[in-house]
Amino acid sequence: MRRERPVGKLALAAKITHVPSMYLSELDGPRKGTRQDAIDGHKAIGQRCRELGVDTIVVFDTHWLVNANYHINCAPDFKGLYTSNELPHFISNMAFDFPGNPHLGKQLAKACNAWGVETLAHDATTLNPEYGTLVPMRYMNADRHFKVVSVSALCMAHYLNDSARLGWAIRRAIEDEYDGTVAVLASGSLSHRFAQNGLAPEFAFRVWSPLLETLDHQVVEMWKRGEWKSFCEMLPEYAVKGHGEGFMHDTAMLLGALGWSDYDGRAEIVTPYFGASGTGQINAVFPVTPQSGGSIPRAQASSAEGYQAVSRL
Repeated sequence: MRRERPVGKLALAAKITHVPSMYLSELDGPRKGTRQDAIDGHKAIGQRCRELGVDTIVVFDTHWLVNANYHINCAPDFKGLYTSNELPHFISNMAFDFPGNPHLGKQLAKACNAWGVETLAHDATTLNPEYGTLVPMRYMNADRHFKVVSVSALCMAHYLNDSARLGWAIRRAIEDEYDGTVAVLASGSLSHRFAQNGLAPEFAFRVWSPLLETLDHQVVEMWKRGEWKSFCEMLPEYAVKGHGEGFMHDTAMLLGALGWSDYDGRAEIVTPYFGASGTGQINAVFPVTPQSGGSIPRAQASSAEGYQAVSRL
């Protein structure tokens, strides 16, 4: 008897914040309640995932720094206490507990390699996710409803077009090989120029400069109008001049999964743009539309120019 081929679904895609002040917002003190809008946005996106039947959330995590290859953390289970090495006064001993999805993680890596993007899946590992994954899962997945796979997106020697291809390969793995329903989240800010040391309290709810704030607002308007060809063309320069978090590899992955410059959806803003410690933040959902992947960039041959990856496609 002929075996039916699995039909998976990419049901939801979003660009999300993971500011550590969301955790502070839970705690007694002067910051209590100050990030409730961002927390509510995460909960709303998590609820949409539930309503769409999502079983696994794939997070493109701009706090997972890698210097070679792309990496997928797909351990069977994640549990522990997390303290940020970057901001230990913001996130200290934060508990996390959610299941992983080794099967999907290995399928994703296989597809990425087939599309010319060298990727390693890590299922037998003691490596825990970074807070670009842990913070959103705290609010979207407190009851362990979703399995979680984390993808490295602070890519230090990588080309943005490879990240776009990785995003498309992930979609192909989901829709062509996986028997289930998946959401993908690009976890990272827009502009990411932190307030200068000593000025952090003054910029707790502000963006570092009027230029960066204006640039971010213009980008959000482009997303809302669906101007993807123009945005994809400007993304490498925006990532550099706009101080994009993780060089905006998470955004390239997200747009790659959606069809890159052929994407024809319009972003829906769930949590309006806000400033945090000098950076520009948002929660936005990108409707998933049918795509052929015809505009996905070609694979970039590796070279000594890899460190200039963020300046061009």
